[in-house]
Amino acid sequence: MTLNVRPIAATDEPEWRRLWTAYLTFYETTVPEDVYRTTFARLLSGGEHEYRGFLAVLDGKPVGLAHYLFHRHCWTVNDTCYLQDLYADPEVRGQGIGRALIEAVHAEATRAGSQYVYWTTAHDNTTARKLYDRIGELTPFIEYNKRV
Repeated sequence: MTLNVRPIAATDEPEWRRLWTAYLTFYETTVPEDVYRTTFARLLSGGEHEYRGFLAVLDGKPVGLAHYLFHRHCWTVNDTCYLQDLYADPEVRGQGIGRALIEAVHAEATRAGSQYVYWTTAHDNTTARKLYDRIGELTPFIEYNKRV
């Protein structure tokens, strides 16, 4: 099998939408249509502080995605890289898709001069955490949110 990780292109919208919908479903959430349109436009914009994305393509079929963002950080001079969304189709998990996507984001962060890539996941996402524990460092931080 041939795995290729590449930037998301305008022609990828149907497959990107399928993958992102599956990701949102995994986290038991939905977003309105305007969020789909806006997010995809942001991924393609190329803006300095806009989201970027990769697709993992296995034997010609998109099977995974990653969305990431470079942002300022008060503890470093260079931008930091936040890996916001990572997803692989369930039928291809365990075949290196997630690792390949993380490594692609890490390579972009390295090129940009970032000191690290960080991401979050649900505490009970044990399947993903097995991978994350092998390739990343678990931090002691706990995330909080307050809705506006």
